[in-house]
Amino acid sequence: MRPTTVAVIGAGWAGCAAAVALTRAGAKVTLYEATRTAGGRARRIDYQGHTLDNGQHILLGAYRESLRLMQQVGLQPSQLLMRLPLQMRYPDNEEGMDLLAPRLPAPLHLVMGVLRAKGLSLADKLSLARFSSAARWMGWQLNQDCTVAELLARFDQTDRLIKLMWRPLCIAALNTPPERASAKVFLAVLRDSLGARRAASDMLLPRTDLSTLFPDAAISWLQKQGGTVMMGHRVNSIHADDAGWTISSEQRSDHYQHVVIATAPMHAQTLLKDTDHALSESLSFDYEAITTCYLQYAPTVRLPAPMLALIDDPESQRWGQFVFDRGQLDDKQAGLLAVVISASGTAKGNAERTKEVAGLSPELAGLSQELVGLASAKIKQTQQTTVQSLEAAVAQQLAHDLRLPELATPVWSKAITEKRATFACVPDMQRPSTATTHPGLWLAGDYTESDYPATIEGAVRSGVKVAADILGSAVSA
Repeated sequence: MRPTTVAVIGAGWAGCAAAVALTRAGAKVTLYEATRTAGGRARRIDYQGHTLDNGQHILLGAYRESLRLMQQVGLQPSQLLMRLPLQMRYPDNEEGMDLLAPRLPAPLHLVMGVLRAKGLSLADKLSLARFSSAARWMGWQLNQDCTVAELLARFDQTDRLIKLMWRPLCIAALNTPPERASAKVFLAVLRDSLGARRAASDMLLPRTDLSTLFPDAAISWLQKQGGTVMMGHRVNSIHADDAGWTISSEQRSDHYQHVVIATAPMHAQTLLKDTDHALSESLSFDYEAITTCYLQYAPTVRLPAPMLALIDDPESQRWGQFVFDRGQLDDKQAGLLAVVISASGTAKGNAERTKEVAGLSPELAGLSQELVGLASAKIKQTQQTTVQSLEAAVAQQLAHDLRLPELATPVWSKAITEKRATFACVPDMQRPSTATTHPGLWLAGDYTESDYPATIEGAVRSGVKVAADILGSAVSA
């Protein structure tokens, strides 16, 4: 039999996962990527000679598909990821808490971690135990979705526990504040971590950049297996034909039996608008941003742990929620700290307001080109000032929380914002299936139908699912 031909558009984690799974099963795969760097919204970037990521990520021991595919393309996850036990640790001051689960079988590890936790009162610990027991009894499921805030109120969680544990966990996992986040999806994450075997709750911190962590190795593996990888080839259009689908890129046109659109949803909309306008329109989501602020200090600067939680308080200009010591993950990055601001729309609010100024086209229409140019330059200057102010505020927060005044003055800093990092994970949201109504046309990405939020594992699972469905359709045909 002739091999099934498949075009995968997008070399992010979903696209690479689909391409690897299809190739292993004997399909003939061509992988298209518009940029020169694989990884999509979890990728490597270069900044003035430094290798950074477009966002700091945490993987979990529960990410079975991601870990499995890493091994399939020749990687050793144990060498590329630092495995930490379940923890929620704040700087050593009176504001936070320190919960570190011992390496005991589940759920004993969580029970002992809660009992030994510092900074929590007896009422806080009983509140946590009550929630965990009730969630297990419910099978980590809800018949009717609600917000995470409503779920926590239903189980009488204390204000301090919400502030120090549930809120940062919700924002980190769903990139959506508890007041708007889906309780069903939040429980699904807790089910596969807190509710599973102990190793599933481990936190895995990348020791390398995100492109090296899987996408680069996947591309190299595909090429060795005879697959075609076309980096820097933007697909302009897709059209159904008698034999399947025609893919037209900037350089060429080719025919395939199947097409997997594994781009971000906003790019998928563009590709689908002529093929299926209704499907294209259904991919309109509300988005949440993630900002990662990198701050370089002297190589001797070292945190008490590879990762610490921070108390965010926007009213006090304290934006950071977690800080990572990249030097403990990679010796080459000694002194580099990465501070994550999930759901960072508020922190970037001033920059967004400058965009509103840019949108005042009727008022600017009568001005000369010279004045428009001056206005645009002023907007860019204001945006740059806003970013610098955010970096300075994060540095001040670190200096205050860690009681190290020298952290207020980094050698250099760089704030990187992924403006549409994830969809807003709200209750009862409708997410598209990976299968479309058009034979041979598929969607892959963390936004497709799943009980997981927009995560690396969600993207990988969607790619694996699409591959299985394509192979199943080929067998049935």
